[in-house]
Amino acid sequence: MLPDLGFVGGTLDRQANYRSDPEWIAARRADHGAKLIRLNGDKVVLNGGSIAHEPIVDTEPSIFLGLDSQGCPIFAAETAEAFANGVDLRSIATQGLLPASELALLAQARSLLHWHQRHRFCSNCSTLTAVADGGYRRHCPNCEADHFPRTDPVIIIVVRSMRGFLLGRQSSWMSGMYSALAGFMEPGETIEEAARREVFEEAGIRVGAVTYVASQPWPFPSSLMVGLLGKALSEDIRIDARELEDARWFTADELHAMRTGVHADGLRFPVPMAIAHHLILAALQQS
Repeated sequence: MLPDLGFVGGTLDRQANYRSDPEWIAARRADHGAKLIRLNGDKVVLNGGSIAHEPIVDTEPSIFLGLDSQGCPIFAAETAEAFANGVDLRSIATQGLLPASELALLAQARSLLHWHQRHRFCSNCSTLTAVADGGYRRHCPNCEADHFPRTDPVIIIVVRSMRGFLLGRQSSWMSGMYSALAGFMEPGETIEEAARREVFEEAGIRVGAVTYVASQPWPFPSSLMVGLLGKALSEDIRIDARELEDARWFTADELHAMRTGVHADGLRFPVPMAIAHHLILAALQQS
């Protein structure tokens, strides 16, 4: 596990072999040590350096996340009421407000709750579906179809050439920040093919060899960032203005200056909780 990387390091035992049994789930809900995590969108209430927990309410729907290291059942539920003192997941990760295991737990909860909110009806026959397997399946009582939570794979890559390291920026990002290029994988693609396609579409650069570095769950709403390094086969950048505001080659010296906050133009790259930060460091180490 990369140091400081956000949303990784989960320690819950998800009990996949037991959660399909409704009686087993009911017994976990009735456990006196059971805890409920309540989210409002991307926000949660903290209690010091931990997640604030509530007791389970039998009449309230919730999803089962797993058992913690003490064997206590952990559930999650969404609330429509905004928290007066809620903290968003990005801020928690960026500021290091929680241990890695609790931040990973929130990523799991956020992704699952978001999926349930948007998949209440059967995509096959439009019937209202029922929650099953503690929240890891929705079942259609009409056509008998089963629907499962999905994770969307996203490639994110730093490309290297003799000219330096390719980074880009989107106009919506904070001023001066450049990052690795990224994009969703499409059906029928390998990871390497998706990486080469995305870099060529966004920056006009052809990529040859692609190597894997690490991955990161990204619960906004439910993606898996697949971190890569690539070797450029061309160097002339042609930006797709619909995707990027800018893209350029950075020297190693520039990247070191960006990391330490002393770049002459005030440029910087992502913070350590983001996998892009570690990909840039990995690229520097291999140069």
